[in-house]
Amino acid sequence: MYIKEYKFVAPSLNFLNDAEPHFSKNKNGEWIAALDQETEANLADFLTQNIKYQTLDRSVQLALFVANQFQNLPQSCGINIGSSRGATGLWEEFYAKFQATSGREILPAVASPLTTLGNVSSWVAQHLGTTAAAFSHSITCATSAHSILNGMAWIKAGMADSFLVGGSEAPLTDFTIAQMKALRIYSRDQSTFPCRALDVEKTENTMILGEGAGLFHLTVEPVSAKAKIIGFGTSVETLSSPTSVSEDGFCLQQSMRQALRDFPKNEIDAIVTHAPGTIKGDRSELRAIEQVFRESTPVLLNNKWQIGHSLGASAALSLTMALQIFENQFYPNVPYLDLKNSITNAPKRILMNSTGFGGNAVSLLVEKV
Repeated sequence: MYIKEYKFVAPSLNFLNDAEPHFSKNKNGEWIAALDQETEANLADFLTQNIKYQTLDRSVQLALFVANQFQNLPQSCGINIGSSRGATGLWEEFYAKFQATSGREILPAVASPLTTLGNVSSWVAQHLGTTAAAFSHSITCATSAHSILNGMAWIKAGMADSFLVGGSEAPLTDFTIAQMKALRIYSRDQSTFPCRALDVEKTENTMILGEGAGLFHLTVEPVSAKAKIIGFGTSVETLSSPTSVSEDGFCLQQSMRQALRDFPKNEIDAIVTHAPGTIKGDRSELRAIEQVFRESTPVLLNNKWQIGHSLGASAALSLTMALQIFENQFYPNVPYLDLKNSITNAPKRILMNSTGFGGNAVSLLVEKV
């Protein structure tokens, strides 16, 4: 399966820039990773040109903004854009008004249709003028990885010729941040690098929420493709904690082995890790990688220290990082770690991991074409 084209929006548009993270403080003094001023201005211009989108949830707006960058998608292109939280910002707004009046206020008629998860793909389909299947789903932080698998399955089954897949997330709301704080995984670090993903020496959890969206046009046509998906794996493990993280990352071990079943481990150049910056989550994935690769562990990469954890969109942004590496033939370093990510050969094959609440994991193996 080929990735014909990809577009995305995130707090940073260059994941190979290892100079600094892109975090700021919200009104409550919590770390967040929001879009930069220039990107925010471009989004505002897009919404000014499309007034009817101004009442939609930000997660839908981000997906529309990215989808608008695709040119000449076939009308028969299917659409599967997922989101872990969906229209959480708009839902919180409607509920706050409802609660403030003790339920006496009559909600607007759009309250239900604008807060359903199906909003994301259906609005994108309307905007692009496609007529094929358009559906959304939520599988926690592995959502956009599962979206890619869904698109592949539809195409391989002959139910579609191509698919626009990915994820969109806008979780920078007070209630979502409060949920992460309740799990005691949100960063309180005040250093230059408040999210220390992959750092096994950290003594506190350092996850920070970020927003973003990433979309990919999948097709069986190799001409002008950006990359080829040559392996994939999925797994679900028994729940062992509120965040569903086992010490040895059993689900990730399974998904990686499935993705690598046809390829020697020493031919994998790098892994874009899921590692969200939590103590258990990072160590679990690193143990899983050690179990699978042993002495053949490749270069380890991550972008959550830069742009935070965008939940359901995170896998899409991890895959975007892999594609940028193919295009630039360059491995970025994690500046607070000595990973020795020096390039010794042209990156050809990169594994991407994604996992989430519910004990589920997805691994995708992509190859430069």
